Amino acid sequence: MRTKSLKKNKVNVITLGCSKNIYDSEVLMGQLSANKFDVVHESTEDDAAIVIINTCGFIDNAKQESIDTILAYAQAREAGKIEKLIVTGCLSERYKPELEKEIGNVDGFLGTRDLPRLLKSLGADYKHELIGERLLTTPAHYAYLKISEGCDRPCSFCAIPLMRGKHASVPKEQLVEQARLLASKGTRELILIAQDLTYYGLDLYGKRELADLIRQLAAVDGIRWIRLHYAFPSGFPMEVLDIMRELPNVCNYIDIPLQHIADPMLKSMRRGITREKTVELVKEMRERVPGIAIRTTLITGYPGETEKDFEAMREWVRETRFDRLGVFTYSHEENTHAFRLTDDVPEEIKRERAEAIMAVQQEISAQKNQELVGRILPVLIDRKEGNHFIGRTEYDSPEVDNEVLIDAREHFLRIGDFTTVRIIRAEEFDLYAEPVGS
Repeated sequence: MRTKSLKKNKVNVITLGCSKNIYDSEVLMGQLSANKFDVVHESTEDDAAIVIINTCGFIDNAKQESIDTILAYAQAREAGKIEKLIVTGCLSERYKPELEKEIGNVDGFLGTRDLPRLLKSLGADYKHELIGERLLTTPAHYAYLKISEGCDRPCSFCAIPLMRGKHASVPKEQLVEQARLLASKGTRELILIAQDLTYYGLDLYGKRELADLIRQLAAVDGIRWIRLHYAFPSGFPMEVLDIMRELPNVCNYIDIPLQHIADPMLKSMRRGITREKTVELVKEMRERVPGIAIRTTLITGYPGETEKDFEAMREWVRETRFDRLGVFTYSHEENTHAFRLTDDVPEEIKRERAEAIMAVQQEISAQKNQELVGRILPVLIDRKEGNHFIGRTEYDSPEVDNEVLIDAREHFLRIGDFTTVRIIRAEEFDLYAEPVGS
C-alpha cells in the first residue's frame, strides 16, 4: 500500500553500467525536462510516480545487477509505491522477449535506440532541436561527450554490436556545438567516449577524423582538459598522438583496451593485431608523447587460455608497466562469435588469474605513485569527502583512476577549480598533496 503521495510529473532515472549509459540518461533527462517533467537521477526521495531504469547488458555481473534492479522496482510497482516503470538500455535491447516473459509489473521494455518511443509512452515529444541539451549527472566541471554510437569491430567476445548496432559517428559540428554549450555552463573537462574512438569519421567522411575533431574541440573557449577513452589498438591513427603532444589542453592520457597479449588469444578474439604490433604501438605512444598515461583493460579466462598464455600476459604487464589497468573475467555471451567455443576455464581460475594480474598492477601503481612524491602538478578538484578535498591529475579519469587527497581542515578549495599542488605522500592508488604556497 502506498505510504506517501507520489508526484505525478516526477521521473526518477536509474543508470546502470558504463559512461555511455550515463550520457544516454543525461540526454533522456534533458528531453524530459524540456517536456516539463520534474526529473531526478537516482533519487532516494521515493516520491517519483515514474521510474526509468537504463540497464547494462555487457557481462554476467552487469546483467545480474540490472535484473535485480528491475525486480526491486517491479515489486515497488506492484505495491503501489510507483505508478509507472519503464526499462530501457542494453539489457532491454538484447533480451526484450525474455524480460517481457519473465518479469511483470513493467510498463515497457525499450531498447537503446527507442528514445522517441519512450518519450511518447509518457505523453512527451522528442524535441529534435535539443542538440547537446542534457542534464548532467556528473559534477558540472566535467562531462562525457559521446562521439559515436555502436561498433563495427568483429571482436569475438563482445556483445556490444548486438545491443548498440553498427558504428555511427556524430558530425563534428554537432559535437563542437555540444562542447560550446557545456563550456558555457561551466564544464572544463571533456571526456570523449565511444565504443571505438579511433573509428570516428570513417562512415561520415571516408577517413579517420579523430585528430581533427580533437583539434576543433580543443579550440572551444573554456575547455581546459580533453580526455580520450576507449581507443581500439588495430589501425590506431598516430596523428592523434601528435595532437596530444602539441595541444596543452589535450590530456596526456589514453584508455586503450588491449584485452590480451598472447597471439593465440588475440587471434581467437579477432582483435586484428599481434603481440609484436601491440608492443610496438605502446612503445610508439610513449615515444611520441613522453609521460603519457596509458590505461588498459584485460580479459582472463577466455576460452582456450592456457597457463602459458596467462603467464605471457602477466609477464607482459610486469614489463610494460601500464599506468592504469583493469581486468575482467571472461563472460560467455550468447550470439557472440566466442559463444561457439567451449567456456573451458573454470570461474575460480578466471578469478585467480584476474587477481594475480591486479597484484602485479598494484605493485606497479605503488612504485609509480612513489615516483610522484615531491612533484608539482595541476589538479582538478572533484568533490569534498570527509576531511579531504578530492581531485585528479591529468593522468586520471573519474571513477576508475587514482585520486589526489588534500586536507580540508588546513586548506580551502573550490570544487570544479584547478589548483596546483605538491605531492607529499603516496599509496597504491591514492596520492596526498598540499596546495603550492600553503
